[in-house]
Order: sequence, then C-alpha cells, then structure tokens
Amino acid sequence: MRAELLKIAGLPSVWVAAAIGLFAPALLGVVNLRAPGTDPDAGYLELTVGVVGALVLGVVTAGSEYRGRQITTSLVCVPSRVRLLAAKTAALALTVAVVAVPASIASLAVAGTLSAGAVPRIAGVTAYWVLSALLAYGITLVVRSGVLPLTVLILNSSVVSVTYLLTRVTPWATYLPDLAGAHLFIRETNAPIELGAVTGGLVMAGWTAAVLAVATVVFRRRDA
Repeated sequence: MRAELLKIAGLPSVWVAAAIGLFAPALLGVVNLRAPGTDPDAGYLELTVGVVGALVLGVVTAGSEYRGRQITTSLVCVPSRVRLLAAKTAALALTVAVVAVPASIASLAVAGTLSAGAVPRIAGVTAYWVLSALLAYGITLVVRSGVLPLTVLILNSSVVSVTYLLTRVTPWATYLPDLAGAHLFIRETNAPIELGAVTGGLVMAGWTAAVLAVATVVFRRRDA
C-alpha cells in the first residue's frame, strides 16, 4: 500500500484533482453565499460538485497503469493481481478521504454552517467521495481507458445530472449510485423517494462493490 501511495503522489494530475476537490467547493460557496440559516444544505451542495476531484483521482489511479505499460512493471513487482488491486484500492480510498475532510470543513466554514453537529454529515461527504472515486476507478479498470468514465461521470456531476433527470421518468432512478449516495449528507435531494442516510449509503456501497467485483474478475482474467 505504501508503494501505491507513493505512485499516486507521483502523478501530477493527482495534485490537480486534489486541488479541485479541496478548493472548488469553498470557491463555489463564496460565489453562492446565502444568508445563514436559509438553506439546510448550505455548504453541502457545493461538495456534490467538488466530488469531481475525487472522480478524477479514481480515473487517474487506474488509468495511469495503462500508460506506457506501467501495469507490466507493477505485476512484476506484485505478481498477485488481487493483492495489487487491494493495495491500489486502499491507497485510493485513503487519498480521497484525506482530501474530502478538509474540503468539507472549508466549504462549511465559508457557508457558516461548520459546527460540532456537522461531524456525521462530514463523515457522509467523505464516504460519498470515497465511493464515487472507487466507482470511477472500477469502471476505468474495466474499460482500460479514462476518457469514457471521465466524460460521463464529470458531466453527470457538474453540468447536468442525468440521474436526476431520470427520476422524472421513473422513481427507481433514486437508487442509482450518485443520487442514493447524496442522501448521506444532503437533506433535501428533491428525489421522488427519500432515503435515509444509512440506506442511501448502503445502496451506493452495493453499487461500488458490484463494480469493483466485476473489475477484479476482468483484471484477473485479461492479459496485462
């Protein structure tokens, strides 16, 4: 895991993604500054955009292995593919969590909603960012390219939420990973089905586990 952390830290794009995650929510909060107490999700809505940094971290962590055949060197050093994936997954989760906590504190401080009572919701933001990054990571491992997951996931998180639009067609879209996971820290999602924080988190974790399971099977069976 230490080697994977060093590998992640050595990627310039990782630092750009971390900067986006750290500073974008607070900057958005400055632009959208509201009167204190008028919005129960003040400071948290901006973090649904800041998750773009976590998505990029997930894509870069997986995609960098396929640039210049880095994956061949990695498998020579760690022949067990499952062990390699486990270390890489843990390193990514830790990196994203380290970014998510200060980003949340900064965003809430700008919105004037930072207090001791915010700790459970900050934990929810951290879980949401980590699970989002792992989803992007798993999809990138399956398709062996960062272009598709970057395009789809970033557009869905920052430009137009396709998931939210789908809820206008069917309420079952509430159970798609990003919208279900948002219930971890957003109180008013305007979704047709309101989920509790624990339920929303479990639904998103289930999607993430399924994607990672598929990625592991594909990674084990496919030629490097």
